Amino acid sequence: MSKIIIALSLFFSVFRVNGQNASIDSTGYKGDIRFNYRSLIIPTVLIGYGVVALASPALKDVNTCIRKELRAQHFRKVKLDNFTQYAPSLSVYALNAFGIHGKNNFEDRTILMATAYIIMGSSIGIIKNISKVKRPDGSNTKSFPSGHTANAFLGAEFLYQEYKDVSFWYGITGYVVATGTGILRMTNEKHWLTDVATGAGIGILSTKIAYWVHPFFKKTFFKDKEDLNGMVMPFYNGREYGLGLSMTF
Repeated sequence: MSKIIIALSLFFSVFRVNGQNASIDSTGYKGDIRFNYRSLIIPTVLIGYGVVALASPALKDVNTCIRKELRAQHFRKVKLDNFTQYAPSLSVYALNAFGIHGKNNFEDRTILMATAYIIMGSSIGIIKNISKVKRPDGSNTKSFPSGHTANAFLGAEFLYQEYKDVSFWYGITGYVVATGTGILRMTNEKHWLTDVATGAGIGILSTKIAYWVHPFFKKTFFKDKEDLNGMVMPFYNGREYGLGLSMTF
């Protein structure tokens, strides 16, 4: 079993982002403006793996074998993944609150995160409704791809982009937490390996796109806004978990 966990950890956590270096400044946007096709390689491979698996008997067998192995270990089902999916994103705001400033100010990083969530959320919702893959526990047909994993990897990439010039290890920590979220989704029998892989790819790609389009997005919709204040915090309404965003223009 330890070999499976190690393999899954390596599968999801070995990421190297190729981006344009920028100086650390909390007063203005300092994102990766130039499109870099190499940044598409990892998320494309992850998403492609999951898409191919939808029609590949061999990859479906891999899913089944992993589920059988995880069931044989009698893992206790926990709901920690409902919280860890938000940990990387919230860490960006927590670090800034404690005086460890990242690349962008509150306005820019909040617009970036909101943009990434819109891209990720809409993509996940559309694909789930089209693919109709049954979950490992048979609860419904919205298994593919994993929204929790996409959420976690979106945050991990967000954390990396904001703090890679402060310390590479902030990003590594975010990816470790995201990887753990993906593994928990499988031990809880909510997702297959292919669901988790595709979710990870969508999460990473959503954040990258958000950074690429941010200059245009901000200029178009926020060009007259000098001050943007607000608060980001998690919420739970008794059935669903999420992130709440309150902003004052």
